[in-house]
Amino acid sequence: AMAALSSTVHVSVAKALRPTAGKRSVAVKAAARADSNNESRYGACWPGRADVPNDVPRLGNGNVKKISLLGSTGSIGTQTLDIAEEHPDKFEIVALSAGKNLDVLAAQIKKFKPKMVSIADGKDIATLKAMLKDMDGPLPELLYGPNGMVEVARHKDVDSVVTGIVGCAGLPPTVAAIEAGKNICLANKETLIAGGPCIVPLAVKHGVKILPADSEHSAIFQCIQGLPENALRRIILTASGGAFRDVSHEEMLRCAKEDPAFLQKKATTHPNWDMGAKITCDSATLMNKALEVIEAHYLYGTSYDNIDVVIHPQSIIHSMVETSDSSVLAQLGWPDMRLPILYTMSWPERVECSEITWPRLDFLRMGDLTFREPDVVKYPSLTMGYAAGRAGGTMTGVFSAANEQAVAMFLDKKIGYFDIYKTIELAMEAHKNDLILDPTLDDIVAADLWARAHVKDLVESGMCKELIAV
Repeated sequence: AMAALSSTVHVSVAKALRPTAGKRSVAVKAAARADSNNESRYGACWPGRADVPNDVPRLGNGNVKKISLLGSTGSIGTQTLDIAEEHPDKFEIVALSAGKNLDVLAAQIKKFKPKMVSIADGKDIATLKAMLKDMDGPLPELLYGPNGMVEVARHKDVDSVVTGIVGCAGLPPTVAAIEAGKNICLANKETLIAGGPCIVPLAVKHGVKILPADSEHSAIFQCIQGLPENALRRIILTASGGAFRDVSHEEMLRCAKEDPAFLQKKATTHPNWDMGAKITCDSATLMNKALEVIEAHYLYGTSYDNIDVVIHPQSIIHSMVETSDSSVLAQLGWPDMRLPILYTMSWPERVECSEITWPRLDFLRMGDLTFREPDVVKYPSLTMGYAAGRAGGTMTGVFSAANEQAVAMFLDKKIGYFDIYKTIELAMEAHKNDLILDPTLDDIVAADLWARAHVKDLVESGMCKELIAV
């Protein structure tokens, strides 16, 4: 009754897993085609398949993969370091970057002894040096600011870079790493969602592998290993459904008028996990899945017409692919972000892990797996996400940044729940005339900043009339 944490299941029942027996949402497909189709303009990191190299030496026995880690004190960073600590014969931490959490960073430096470290503010270097005065061994080279982060990313000894920082701040070091020929362990969503039109062609040009650390995209990546040419027909992203999966749209509208505090509290309470307020809210609005649709397209080149979303409350199947012969391949496992992070670091190898710290999937304890179609009326984020992806260029970055600003203002109780969707839609509409199809990195950052400012201006103008939780 046991299976490995990352079981890959082949199921020849594609129709059974299609929402409403194969009928996709007309609203989503119509929205996807509403704007000019630029989806084939940028290529893909893994166009429909992942060739597995067979000439790569196995990790261990003196063969160590050297890692640079951006955002070492955050959630992705600390989990990456846990993996490196558990497998010191396979991974070496060569360089770190962090923000201002010097206490955690100093402990990391003492434990992993990297050669280079960058922090956010140069004024903190003296403080960090004092904290490392009793360090066993030589001090690392200490840098700071955006330039320091770039140097960490392209360190000459590094094989792969784990991008664990948030926002567009992760774009310049990622570009530097790609240009230096480093593989990217991708945990920064802006890299592809906002930067895809720039990053994807660059990675293809330099022969760099973009390895996804997000659980859904890792699942897809694992399922397409070794597929023949043109075998990938469809991607099926699974979603927990978030806080409102069992609340009707009508009930939500009633609460928006009569009890906005309920929406505020509910949107920040996930039914499955304890996460940060922003990501929990994105799960509630299904914005996280809309963004993953865009990311899946840039990673695998699949047409937006062939990327579906299905609600799967148990979160055991992390995503699926349908092949040209109508088989469905799914990756299953207990929800655990460490597995996709580990796989980005070890690929193409599978690293054997302790059953104590990495519990195996028990099918009897797992119980039933259920699926339902997402309601695009309740979750308009999906419709907007497909439209943004089809438009391409800077529109996907505007979509993401407008959401971040709107959610921040919702959490600050400056707008209501449904105002999140309204402000994003207005920002996308306003950006149409300024859309840049082949943006530079500067264009992408400028669009991000514009979207945030535009949403803020919309709110401050008084256009949001929804009642606000107090």
